[in-house]
Amino acid sequence: MYTGHRPLTLDVQGESCPMPVVKTKGAIDDLASGEVLEVVATDSGSMSDIDGWASGMDGVELLAQEEGDGIYTHYVRKTE
Repeated sequence: MYTGHRPLTLDVQGESCPMPVVKTKGAIDDLASGEVLEVVATDSGSMSDIDGWASGMDGVELLAQEEGDGIYTHYVRKTE
């Protein structure tokens, strides 16, 4: 569970692969270093897709992922 500062929110509900990752990358590019993005998705594949994307990218850190009632929430911090 994420308990840090209030993040900016990106709503990608209704989007399917690869759009949650594509839109997350675009939103992260617009953030300052240290800012956190909350990504709210309905695609269950976003759990592994965003995890894999963050693991393979320099400059981002996946802080947490949450699942509940068909909603998948991801917290990603820009580190560079």
